[in-house]
Amino acid sequence: MLINLALKSLRDRKGSIALSLMAMTVSIFILLGVEHIRHQTKESFSNTVSGVDLVVGARTGSLNLLLYSVFKIGNPTNNMSWQSFQTIADSPKVKWAVPMSLGDSHKGFRVLGTTDEYFKYFSYGQQQHLTFEQGVQFNQVFDVVLGSQVAKELGYKLGDQLVLSHGISRNSFSLHKDKPFTVVGILSPTGTPVDHSLHVSLQAIEAIHLNGNSDYLAQLKSTGSHTSSQSDDSDAERKEKQEALFAQLQPKTITAFMLGLESRMTTFQIQRQINNFAAEPLLAILPGVALAELWQMMSILENTLLLVSALVFVSACLGVSAMLLSSIRERTREIQLLRVIGASPMFLFLLIELEALFIAIVSIALGAGLLMLSLLVAQSYLVSSLGLYISLNVFSASSLYLLATIVIASLLVAMIPSIICYRQSASNQVSL
Repeated sequence: MLINLALKSLRDRKGSIALSLMAMTVSIFILLGVEHIRHQTKESFSNTVSGVDLVVGARTGSLNLLLYSVFKIGNPTNNMSWQSFQTIADSPKVKWAVPMSLGDSHKGFRVLGTTDEYFKYFSYGQQQHLTFEQGVQFNQVFDVVLGSQVAKELGYKLGDQLVLSHGISRNSFSLHKDKPFTVVGILSPTGTPVDHSLHVSLQAIEAIHLNGNSDYLAQLKSTGSHTSSQSDDSDAERKEKQEALFAQLQPKTITAFMLGLESRMTTFQIQRQINNFAAEPLLAILPGVALAELWQMMSILENTLLLVSALVFVSACLGVSAMLLSSIRERTREIQLLRVIGASPMFLFLLIELEALFIAIVSIALGAGLLMLSLLVAQSYLVSSLGLYISLNVFSASSLYLLATIVIASLLVAMIPSIICYRQSASNQVSL
């Protein structure tokens, strides 16, 4: 009876209730959105890379190095020489080293030049290694391996050809049209920037920037692509040509590289040696430490956004409370009739509280739905522009606690008109 009465009462005042729902929905959308994006951003960044002891690049800020090398955000300030990379990688204390070359793109998606070691040693999340959904890793110059989201959004499949462009702009006029690449592999989804990257060999990066000798370029295309399999050469001859070709395309510079050490006890020692490298100015960072620095810098902004969101929600709650309070004055005759048929003051108190609860629940449903719809629309932009993968599921442990707090706060604020209604009904009982 109490629930039916509360629902009918809300329907009778649908105009004012609709305005209150709009205000509550917007405030919950903002509050839940800030908390969800904040939580998902930290989780996305933390899961992007694991098992990497050091990230090394040309000397710059530690955050800048982390962002452009791992998260593909921003641009490198400078490159480092291949000789420096080899010197550090050949150290007996280094277990593995994965070079990276950045600076090219395809339709807004970044291109990563690397080696076979990338697919062997790079891991994300809880030490999860990259796996192939289709195909294999590159083994010829003009082979390309796509991240899952690249293949999905652009509709590529194995055997398709594509052209890379210089720079990272979505609409580039500097296309390498004379050197098309063939899709040989598609990676399984990872929920990291890997999904939005194209992977080619370091030799491919060198090859697409070659100019001049037309005979050599013709040889490069025939040997470094899948059309070479149509020639009369034996497998051994093709392999020999391929190795010779890769040797000629040895890169002179790279953007950065990741290091895995034989023992983590030597991490700070190797870091200090790299930071004091004599051949050229380099910087080695610990990904976890750099991330902690990033979150420390962002904490002020996070707290400010949460405070503003909380104030918006409080103002919306006060608006609902004011609406319920004014409705009590309009419902004087209704309250008197309820008292005449035997409704107790506590019954009326619970009626007002239940109305506030219904408003809060409907607002939560609308706010969460609006947030998921907004994330669905903006997801591709967030990934391509900011490298952030934000889940559409806004219901996590932290968000559920937040929603519970919203419901409790709504009930507490609604106690003001509920208590007034209780006192009025009690005084009416005395006068009766």
